[in-house]
Amino acid sequence: MKLSQTIAKKLTAYGLSGALVLAGAGTISYYEGKVNNVYVDPVGILTACYGHVGPELKKGQTFTDDECLEQLAEDLVSHDKGMMRNVKVELSEKEHAAYLSFTYNLGVNAFAKSTLLKKLNNEDRIGACNELLRWDKAKGKTLAGLTKRRQDENKLCLEGAYEMIRSDDASNK
Repeated sequence: MKLSQTIAKKLTAYGLSGALVLAGAGTISYYEGKVNNVYVDPVGILTACYGHVGPELKKGQTFTDDECLEQLAEDLVSHDKGMMRNVKVELSEKEHAAYLSFTYNLGVNAFAKSTLLKKLNNEDRIGACNELLRWDKAKGKTLAGLTKRRQDENKLCLEGAYEMIRSDDASNK
């Protein structure tokens, strides 16, 4: 079984579904990777497992695979709640997963203050998806891995946006 399928199955066992599993087992787990101990990320933040950050982390801590999955599940729920408090339009599952991956990586505050969110809430779905591509820098430097992540999020987002647009067009006929 592929790693993403294994992660999806375990996240489902935690009670997650839909966009949370799609984001967690897809983009997030792939791009964050899994490190079972606390490390310093490229921008100097203490991080563990699948990109988990928090004040409880201390250098030298280690985590089991199950503890890492539990952190991922809790982080997905937390980031999703924060993100969805700001979204005023219905999202397709793919849009939801793409924006959750973005929010997981940058934080709810960055999402809440973004032009991306303004465009989304003004129902400029394509423009909002394309805003993802602008967020490929860390400390002012373009990072190849971040560029690739944003391209993948953009592709997933656009697929979902076009689904919603077609659905809206069909219901207006």
